[in-house]
Amino acid sequence: MTDALPGPDAQPSSASETPKPPRMGLELQEGVRIPRRQVFSWALWDWGTQPFNTVILTFVFTAGYLISASFLDPAVAALGEDDPAYQRGLAELTSGLGLWTTLAGILVAVLAPVLGQRADASGRRKAWLAGATAGMVLCMLALWFVEADPVYFVFGAIVIGLGSVLSEIAGVNYNAMMVSVATPRTVGKVSGLGWGLGYVGGILMLLLVVVANAADWWGMPTDNGLAYRVIAVACAVWALVFVWPIFTFVPELPPTKGRPAVGFFASYGVLFRDIKGLWHTARRTFWFLLASAVFRDGLSGVFAFGAIIGSVSFGFSSDQVIIFGIAANLVAGVSTILIGRLDDRFGPRSVILATLSVIVVAGLAVVFLRDLGPIVYWVGGLVLSACVGPAQAASRSYLARVTPAGKESEIFGLYATTGRATSWMSHGLWTILIAATGATIWGTLGIIAVVLVGLVLMWFVQDAPVADAGTPARPTDAAPDATPDPTGVA
Repeated sequence: MTDALPGPDAQPSSASETPKPPRMGLELQEGVRIPRRQVFSWALWDWGTQPFNTVILTFVFTAGYLISASFLDPAVAALGEDDPAYQRGLAELTSGLGLWTTLAGILVAVLAPVLGQRADASGRRKAWLAGATAGMVLCMLALWFVEADPVYFVFGAIVIGLGSVLSEIAGVNYNAMMVSVATPRTVGKVSGLGWGLGYVGGILMLLLVVVANAADWWGMPTDNGLAYRVIAVACAVWALVFVWPIFTFVPELPPTKGRPAVGFFASYGVLFRDIKGLWHTARRTFWFLLASAVFRDGLSGVFAFGAIIGSVSFGFSSDQVIIFGIAANLVAGVSTILIGRLDDRFGPRSVILATLSVIVVAGLAVVFLRDLGPIVYWVGGLVLSACVGPAQAASRSYLARVTPAGKESEIFGLYATTGRATSWMSHGLWTILIAATGATIWGTLGIIAVVLVGLVLMWFVQDAPVADAGTPARPTDAAPDATPDPTGVA
């Protein structure tokens, strides 16, 4: 059994021979010295777009605004936080948002691998990345129109869902481009750098929100949700300022050789044949896509609903949620960058298994020790934050290690699709448990259950190959003036 998906150039010499698998994309980078500018230009895309996840999806716009009394029926909102009807109203908002994000996940599952495949075939990954990034920025700008009135809730949820779709599509090509700025010896470090800088970018945007609150928005009126709407616009501007280096300095991967141009719907036939080939010749990659689909959905649930748990179940104010978000992103950023080095040394599978195990324990503690008060959320939440980023970064580096050259966007598209194909799990269990109990805290068990299932599946997946750290590097022809560096990164 081989560990690579046969590419279009891999042909058997006779009917009885097994097709020779192509080289992995990272193998083609063996010994190449990557200029620092390319690595950090690639990582800055994470820095620039992370506020969409941190500020919009998690800690500020959804938790502090969209899931708040501003979007309850005025009669229910007047009852006060201690009234059961008020709490049920908030639970309905959280489950409603979960419904729209679930629908967004289905759309990603349908589109991501085919769009990735077409980007591989055309060699235009930057163009797809640019288009999806621009669409995500427009969604953030559109949140300006979500006024503080229940009638705007569905519009806000739809825009956030669409932004999530575009974020995922952009991420497919962004992840594929990692192969052009990493080597087998540095891919864990590079992946961790991207995730880590993303968290730091989220921290800085959250700090700006705190400063604005402390300054009472410098006299700006804040009624009708104006402060939150300005925050959404600021996140859009932040992205525009920092994403451009990837389009200027990171080289484009060449188009896949030997793949004929086909129509959009015919691409699904090509995709089906590729998946069959994956099953027959690359079982390790196949099973990793399955296992990671499950645990990554659980990880996304941690960040998607973590701030809502703090706000609704532990009574955190909007400012407290933001302060926690700053601390959580700081812990996540530092841990992800540091543990990325362990990925290159011990392998991504070891990192994934260790961090998922800690997440399960910490998540259960948050639920069953909640009567001890906010300290439980602080400790448990920060432990979760320290593990989610490294698990995500290690998952990305694992797949990069086992992706054939020329199929980067398609495989990362499948990576997005398998994740979204199971996105009903954490979001669905979250919604069902809350609806059944009438209490948001029990939705946490649904998220932890998904992580646990993914952890069990990951035990049966072999580790990806890890390069010998002693392998010498050679200068890249594309950057002969690159400054020598023993790590090959920075």
